[in-house]
Amino acid sequence: MTPLARDSAELLAIEALSWLVGNDELLPVFLGSTGAGADDLRQRAKDPEFLASVLDFLLMDDAWIQMFCDSAQYAYDLPVRARAALPGGAEVNWT
Repeated sequence: MTPLARDSAELLAIEALSWLVGNDELLPVFLGSTGAGADDLRQRAKDPEFLASVLDFLLMDDAWIQMFCDSAQYAYDLPVRARAALPGGAEVNWT
């Protein structure tokens, strides 16, 4: 698996965040699991660590990744490749 360039990974994660904000069912789950509030979404939208947490959240469920990727017409492996390029990405260990 080849990670994306850092700037491309951040752009994909921002797209994922935008998609998540528009998802009335998943947004409350994300906010509840991360402790983030609406202000955090706006203020930290360009913070690479926060963007990594968005991808971490989506990567918890294959169905969520499929929905996001289908909406953006991305390959299903693109979010995990983006995650690898963001802070802590090299430390992800899926067991």
